[in-house]
Amino acid sequence: MAPALSRTLGPSSVAALRPSPSRGLLRAALAPQGRRPAGARGVRWEAGRGRLVGARCASAVAEKTAGEEEEAAGEKFEYQAEVSRLMDLIVHSLYSHKEVFLRELVSNASDALDKLRFLSVTDPSVLADGGDMEIRIKPDPDAGTITITDSGIGMTKDELKDCLGTIAQSGTSKFLKALKENKELGADNGLIGQFGVGFYSAFLVAEKVVVSTKSPKTDKQYIWEAEANSSSYVIREETDPEKMLTRGTQITLFLREDDKYEFADPTRIQGLVKNYSQFVSFPIFTWQEKSRTVEVEEEESKEAEETAEGEKEKKKKTITEKYWDWELANETKPIWMRNPKEVEETEYNEFYKKAFNEFLDPLAHAHFTTEGEVEFRSVLYIPGMAPLSNEEIMNPKTKNIRLYVKRVFISDDFDGELFPRYLSFVKGVVDSNDLPLNVSREILQESRIVRIMRKRLVRKTFDMIQDIADKDNKEDYKKFWESFGKFMKLGCIEDSGNQKRLAPLLRFYSSKNETDLISLDQYVENMPETQKAIYYIATDSLQSAKTAPFLEKLLQKDIEVLYLIEPIDEVAIQNLQTYKEKKFVDISKEDLELGDEDEDKEETKQEYTLLCDWIKQQLGDKVAKVQISKRLSSSPCVLVSGKFGWSANMERLMKAQTLGDTSSLEFMRGRRIFEINPDHPIVKDLSAACKNEPESTEAKRAVELLYETALISSGYTPESPAELGGKIYEMMTIALGGRWGRSGTEEAETNADVDSSEGVVTEVVEPSEVRTENENDPWRD
Repeated sequence: MAPALSRTLGPSSVAALRPSPSRGLLRAALAPQGRRPAGARGVRWEAGRGRLVGARCASAVAEKTAGEEEEAAGEKFEYQAEVSRLMDLIVHSLYSHKEVFLRELVSNASDALDKLRFLSVTDPSVLADGGDMEIRIKPDPDAGTITITDSGIGMTKDELKDCLGTIAQSGTSKFLKALKENKELGADNGLIGQFGVGFYSAFLVAEKVVVSTKSPKTDKQYIWEAEANSSSYVIREETDPEKMLTRGTQITLFLREDDKYEFADPTRIQGLVKNYSQFVSFPIFTWQEKSRTVEVEEEESKEAEETAEGEKEKKKKTITEKYWDWELANETKPIWMRNPKEVEETEYNEFYKKAFNEFLDPLAHAHFTTEGEVEFRSVLYIPGMAPLSNEEIMNPKTKNIRLYVKRVFISDDFDGELFPRYLSFVKGVVDSNDLPLNVSREILQESRIVRIMRKRLVRKTFDMIQDIADKDNKEDYKKFWESFGKFMKLGCIEDSGNQKRLAPLLRFYSSKNETDLISLDQYVENMPETQKAIYYIATDSLQSAKTAPFLEKLLQKDIEVLYLIEPIDEVAIQNLQTYKEKKFVDISKEDLELGDEDEDKEETKQEYTLLCDWIKQQLGDKVAKVQISKRLSSSPCVLVSGKFGWSANMERLMKAQTLGDTSSLEFMRGRRIFEINPDHPIVKDLSAACKNEPESTEAKRAVELLYETALISSGYTPESPAELGGKIYEMMTIALGGRWGRSGTEEAETNADVDSSEGVVTEVVEPSEVRTENENDPWRD
């Protein structure tokens, strides 16, 4: 069988066996080059004893140098590649963060243990007495080293040259090939790593790397040693009996000066293991400082000792003592690898809290395995509450989905590749053995497989949300909607392909349900057969929606209207356009059809044609036209938007945009149509004025005030609020002046103040005289 060390070398998971741009660079750099004469003496390796970690083969076959030295001195070999270029590529291009070196080396150790376990099925002798199958990591802050030890398969001298002597060749690929050719070995090769250059990530932080390895195939133990900037490496036999290993591989990293203080810190190492290798199937122990409470004898003064000697026992006190010991770093088990039927609800909740540092139970979870073109396991969660920080809301870079390859953490930064932005609140893990990763395993390549994965993950998420909505306990979905309702509405805007799944999840207040949210399904079920559309109004608050003049006639006819009170609502509904073949209709826009046209209304239109023309003449370009309203019953007038422009609500939102383009306001602003209610007394009085006194100043001022009041009641913003305020004050003065018996002196002072004020009113009508002559005074008792 071809030698194949598991993952010791590689970041590229499946990418090591697949063509990729990075592989092309590596292959181009593997041109043969001249050999240097041997002669470098092996550096003495001073690492602590321990079981050997299976170093994984991921480089290419090395050539021997021209001469050989004595075994004691070690043999020097040249890399079979232009190492200066390749090392520069690995250190500066393949990896985004230095810390991934530990992930790669631990993954290699895990693969070495996997391979040992696999081979032991047919050959139990490989286990011998090598101890438990485990990984141990020992940082030494004083010496500036990290030692990673595993009790895996180990390597022979030839395998050291094959696996560590040439960059970018995976010994694991040879092992897989042998498995395919020899069916007697079995087909369960899913545990075997397929990496190519991961081992060399050690040089991200190390200036020198020493590998000591012992294979069950040989009685000898060998040491491989190389420096970061060297084009050669040394292999020698271990002769120190105190450093002999029973089985496995031990890698010692001599850290660079800049990285020594960070990565030789035991706490930092513990954190990296928990982040990247928490779910590796073998126990990982790290060397940690601990404390314990012990009792010691309390020291006493000489006088006290002489006095109390022989009379009583010495006093004891409790102190805290620090010591160093091994600590298991990967206690959490990969729950997604288990059968969902065997996992309790409490176990899912505990895993969620521990993996994502949450304190509330999730609202729901989904545990599933997908097979076929893409095989992966996943556990997804709906959080119990929304993010506290606004920066995390709808952020595609939110690190809520953790990607694993064979239980080794790869990345949690996908920028919307696995989940769309509007589902960024979903948390969970995805574990696959054959994802299309690049050579560094940190970037998920865009491909058909990724699109399939995304589609299935999104579908499972919708099923999970729908299950919450279908529960008898409506409080759960109410909590979900309060926290994540905006996300669902954003999905209606951004994901047209899933609108049919999103629409049933939406909830709104309505004119018949002002305290409880209803779904679109409930709205459609309550519609009378004659109703052909779903009516809605968009405002800035529930109170504004309930008192909007547009509702008057619809409420009379018992037609339910949806209240869209959040900024995103109107855009979401406009993107849906229809639901169950019912169109969405904005009741604040023109041409509202309620199915109640009759001849009487046509006659009314003709009767008030003169008034409409007269009002249009007074308002000029402020409105596109004036017409009789179909939607008013108690208000005198209202301003409605044109069919194809912004509504009043949308115009308000666009003006509020911090970086909004003001030039687009005029372009997108809908034309305004002034609708009047012919049954209202004010409109009747104006109709009489236009027939009898069309040039009346008071009538014209009444039209101006009527229009500007309609602006506010219809949701628009008046161009000059101060001017509108002045007109209202004037009308109040006329209505209230002198009504409660003001004294003549006060009245004169008031008149003088009004005359002297600028921009308000220069001529004051005596209100008492006007009201005395007016028999229809509404203020009279």
